[in-house]
Amino acid sequence: MTPDQHETTPDEGVVSRRSWGMSGRRVLGLIALAVVLAMLLQAFVAQTFFVPSDSMAPTVRPGDRVVVTKLGADSVDRGDVIVFDGTRTFAPASRDPHESDGLIGRVLSGLSGAVGIDLGEQDYLKRVVAVGGDRVSCTPEGGLVVDGKAVAEPYLPEGTAACDSPFDLAVPTGRLFVLGDNRAHSSDSRAHLGAPGGGMIPLDDVIGHVSWRYWPLTDLGGL
Repeated sequence: MTPDQHETTPDEGVVSRRSWGMSGRRVLGLIALAVVLAMLLQAFVAQTFFVPSDSMAPTVRPGDRVVVTKLGADSVDRGDVIVFDGTRTFAPASRDPHESDGLIGRVLSGLSGAVGIDLGEQDYLKRVVAVGGDRVSCTPEGGLVVDGKAVAEPYLPEGTAACDSPFDLAVPTGRLFVLGDNRAHSSDSRAHLGAPGGGMIPLDDVIGHVSWRYWPLTDLGGL
């Protein structure tokens, strides 16, 4: 063996394998940390949603992907476009109405969104037209009225009436009355007027505000 050649001793091999093992554990640790941070971000800060229907067209169209901001979800105004969990109102049979997600449920929900697992939640994207304490009414001829004032709705598809059947009701405190912009093709609060809760969404069920669209790229931007 020449002086330039070097034979690896057993001790050196053990050290080398140990170094690779420590590096591998660091990489796995960083990956695990990134996954946890992504879960927490999605559970508490922001989440992306795929829009499957045309109930909010032309504001949001089928195939659009939107970002929903969860910070400030408990502060909702008229005109806001929101995503909410409708299992207690729009789809009451799919879940115990007294069940609470809690911290663990919210984290699991974030994880499910990250890996594409459906936990059975019924999420809906609609526009808030009245909040707790409002009196909201509508006729096909007169349009939407809140607290006695006519509401301009430039987001409706051209030629679409604000409603197809008249209604007049008071929104209880802590509840929201929501409608789809594409009124002729939207199952919203109007479709549940005779159900428990009258189609009014509890404020606690709001997941967040639709802040902007990131797909398709031609429509990238806020709503």
